[in-house]
Amino acid sequence: MSEVEGAAALSGPAAIVAQAPVADGRLGATRRNQVSVVLACMTGNMVSATPIIHGPFGNFLKPIAHEFGWPRAEVSGVLSLLAVITALAYPLVGRAADRFGPRRLIVAGNLVFGCLVIALGFVTPSVLLFYGLFALIGAAGALPSTMMFNRVVSGWFDKTRGAMLGTTSGLGNGIGATVMPLIALLLMQHFGWRGGYIGLGVIVLAFGFPVLFFLLKEPPVAAAIHDAPPAPLQGMSLAEAAGTSTFWLMLTAIGLGAGCLTATLAHVVPILTDRSFPVGQATLVVSVWAMVTAVWQIVVGSLLDRTGSPKLVAPLYIVSLVGMLTLELGRSLPVLVFGGALLGIGMGTEFGVLPYFISRYFGLRRFGAIAGVMYSAVVIAQGVTPYLMDFDFDHHHTYLLSLHVIDGVLVAGAAIIACLPRYVATQRLWRTEPAAEPVGAASV
Repeated sequence: MSEVEGAAALSGPAAIVAQAPVADGRLGATRRNQVSVVLACMTGNMVSATPIIHGPFGNFLKPIAHEFGWPRAEVSGVLSLLAVITALAYPLVGRAADRFGPRRLIVAGNLVFGCLVIALGFVTPSVLLFYGLFALIGAAGALPSTMMFNRVVSGWFDKTRGAMLGTTSGLGNGIGATVMPLIALLLMQHFGWRGGYIGLGVIVLAFGFPVLFFLLKEPPVAAAIHDAPPAPLQGMSLAEAAGTSTFWLMLTAIGLGAGCLTATLAHVVPILTDRSFPVGQATLVVSVWAMVTAVWQIVVGSLLDRTGSPKLVAPLYIVSLVGMLTLELGRSLPVLVFGGALLGIGMGTEFGVLPYFISRYFGLRRFGAIAGVMYSAVVIAQGVTPYLMDFDFDHHHTYLLSLHVIDGVLVAGAAIIACLPRYVATQRLWRTEPAAEPVGAASV
């Protein structure tokens, strides 16, 4: 079969990659490797911490609190700890990926992460043990994370980078965040919440690990000609990026916005069941939210590839604000599903633009280190917000005050995004240096 025929035989995201010009990848890239990388990164995102831990957490919150006799804030407090540990790990993991290459870190991290999720099914009513396991999950989950998969994809694609980031991150996280809560709910109905965590961990190991081991490839860093010097990478160092106002505008607007929406997603089930909606309907809203998030990341990535302007992002924050208000006030399932779809547009925008903005504003020279700090802000917001939401609930027996605060964060985020400059404003400050060959790039 010819290369063109092989591309034509593919469908979905694989076809998008196969039909892209070879010149779109870095030197040495091939269509076959690009397809392999896209499938691996999509699968890895599907079984990463957001779909496996954050997405189904609302299903686990009430049963764990009931069995252990803990307040809800004490249970969801593990997400704050998870956020702190992950935030500390991200910059270190990003620097390691810049130096050694991301593949071996991702594969090893997936293995450890899956084992730790299984271990949650055997936890006892010990706060120390419960929190300790989540701390380990935070450290291990930083390795096979969306940040790391975005590092790989950004190294393989240039002209279609936005679309490919949207495809791998959007579809991967979106499918995972849609399916995993449903799988967790099904497992919990038959085997309890412990069986739910054990089943999710098995999925990480049985599905994610083989795909990552065999299909994930290091980004190409050398020319196709043997013994040619490494291809140069352009961009800023972390210190140089942090010296720009753009860095702090992005950190504030996207970090807080994405973190708060993710925390809200994890609380949709308790928010709606407390309002007497059945758990199945609440889970449907979560699934619609997650699925729209997946699709919209591809849409916003393609729009960014075409427009070359960050300004289109600000109005989409307002869309998520309308979704929040619908979630707070909606009284029928169709209205709530519509609100979930609007929230999916907002979350898809925020997660879709973050890696794209990093690569366009600050380049690839120190992508891992810069992304590590940016994603740290997201996970801190992901961890602190659930605790504050449940602290508010334990004192007022409603989440309304917390949701109103998040509404304000989204309005502020839209205003900040509108202040972002064009990409060329920071690209003038880029420097070029040779990329170091990742150590052991060809092996795990």
